[in-house]
Amino acid sequence: MAAKPNVVIGFLGTQLDAGGNPGRWEKWRPTVSLAQHEDQVLDRLELLHSRSAIALARRVAADIAAISPETTVNLHELELADPWDFGEVYAALYDWVRAYPFDPEREDYRAHITTGTHVVQICLFLLVEARFFPGVLLQSAPPRRQRAGAAGTLTLIDLDLSRYDRIAARFHREQRDAVAFLKSGIATRNARFNALIEEIERVAVRSRAPVLLVGPTGAGKSHLARRMFELKKARHQLEGGFVEVNCATLRGDGAASALFGHRKGAFTGAASDRAGLLRTAHRGLLFLDEIGELGRDEQAMLLKAIEEKRFFPVGADAEVSSDFQLVAGTNRDLRAEVAAGRFRDDLFARINLWTYALPGLAERPEDIEPNVEHLLALAAQENGRAVRFNVEARARYLRFAQSAEASWRGNFRDLGASVTRLATLADGGRISEALVAAEIARLRWLWGASPPANGSTAPPDAAAPLRAALTAPGAPEPASAPPDAAIHAHAATVDLATLLGDAAFAELDLFDRAQLAAVVAVCRDARTLSDAGRRLFGASRARRSVVNDADRLRKYLARFDLDWERLAG
Repeated sequence: MAAKPNVVIGFLGTQLDAGGNPGRWEKWRPTVSLAQHEDQVLDRLELLHSRSAIALARRVAADIAAISPETTVNLHELELADPWDFGEVYAALYDWVRAYPFDPEREDYRAHITTGTHVVQICLFLLVEARFFPGVLLQSAPPRRQRAGAAGTLTLIDLDLSRYDRIAARFHREQRDAVAFLKSGIATRNARFNALIEEIERVAVRSRAPVLLVGPTGAGKSHLARRMFELKKARHQLEGGFVEVNCATLRGDGAASALFGHRKGAFTGAASDRAGLLRTAHRGLLFLDEIGELGRDEQAMLLKAIEEKRFFPVGADAEVSSDFQLVAGTNRDLRAEVAAGRFRDDLFARINLWTYALPGLAERPEDIEPNVEHLLALAAQENGRAVRFNVEARARYLRFAQSAEASWRGNFRDLGASVTRLATLADGGRISEALVAAEIARLRWLWGASPPANGSTAPPDAAAPLRAALTAPGAPEPASAPPDAAIHAHAATVDLATLLGDAAFAELDLFDRAQLAAVVAVCRDARTLSDAGRRLFGASRARRSVVNDADRLRKYLARFDLDWERLAG
């Protein structure tokens, strides 16, 4: 098969290619030397030059014709007011290259980058790298010893990195390390999850567009967002910090102020200016968890901030700017929220370019074992002692954890809490079968016991599930019986999940659930808020100088977005 014609495109060098007397043949001239290599025949030279260098360009073309009659030289005048102005040079070369009739199937193309200003050489490099120029770079160099007719050397540089095995292997290794970093080094086995993380890694380092992470509470959205930030930070793609906010905690007038800031005097209590979280995230990454909880007004303001990087703080007459990258999280189906009119469709469209659904832990049973090992390693670092399972205990725990009985409603929060309990109670650094049995009892109680055989919706002994968990082998014995059995029985019937909502309920520790259920039971049994406060805080009243049981109770309920009117009703 005959070799393709060799076509070189280059810019005339007004210094290196210069020379008008016979002595010019004694020195090395880069453009002329292109035609002096017998092993690399130059079939055609497309020589770019400025208008002021037309005489030199014609002389160089004549000299090439003298030493290589088979070479065709075409001169192309390229008017440049300033050959050191990057914008002007790149625009001129780009227009010329885009208009040139390249035919890669029939010809091989090389961009000569030895002559012209450094700006010209850089622009040619960029055009080849971007594949606007369908060829390779050509670098010429003078001979070690100057002598008449010396051609020097030619070096071809192919910017298609996939052709370089060592570079490709290095890129692959760096990508693999980045994926492992996003997974915190955990050797996850779930194919769907692994493929999802691999794509997130590519998007994280290549895109500045918003990313939406969808998944149940505890699936790892916040952790993954922080890892994405750290990955981009390591690549010098971000200068600012990581700013995280759970939108479910933003309520009423304070929501806009927290996000967008406010001016002094904008509302009662605004004693000074406030920058707001969006401005704090300038040049960094902003993670808005539970974005579906934002009010409609805040959604509209956020849309403007994402699209224009500008917004009005509360009470301000002038806009401020913040160039942040957004990662949003939600456990809601925003499509359904849009259909119900609770979430703006234009905001959803703006943050929906890269949407990833993180599977819950129950959907990844094969990943429970490596995550348990990772959590045990973290516990060892934190506590300064290694903890291991007995063989039988490990098998029993994993058998339960990977079974259909284990719902893992709190996902990795439940798993993390479970491993922490086991690691803390392990005597001598060994987790026994007795500890595992007690932990399984705790988890069964946490996720709700099965209805009794008699069909009753409440267990015969309201405190039985809790007592079963606390008195299982290896668990601490209760100090004494409950002081008020009626209240405790009533508390056990309180449905906190319905009262708070599934998402908020899942985030409560077991301690908080038991305490809040008892408080709610007292409130429902009391005649007034003050009556409930007196019953709840009666023992400590004598030790306090200021007594306001009702206000104390009101503040406690507000922590859970509850109030007396709602409980009384």
